Amino acid sequence: MHAVKKMFERQISHEDVIQVLLNGEAIEEYPNDTPYPSKLMLGWINKRPIHVVVAYNSDKDETIVITTYEPNKNQWDSRFSRRIK
Repeated sequence: MHAVKKMFERQISHEDVIQVLLNGEAIEEYPNDTPYPSKLMLGWINKRPIHVVVAYNSDKDETIVITTYEPNKNQWDSRFSRRIK
């Protein structure tokens, strides 16, 4: 429910998220996340960068969208693929 609420607030559509998952790139991986390993995906919708945090439950073969957002340019490099430290 969190992801759907945030998608609506951030004007990111269900189709946008699907496009990021299908065509985006994993820019960070979190194999030790619980209850399931997760990763941060980056995709571009038109010229808008979109980040999607997604977990994978291998037992049920299901993908779970945790959250999605437009990355802040002050926290990411110009490609939005690496955090600025």
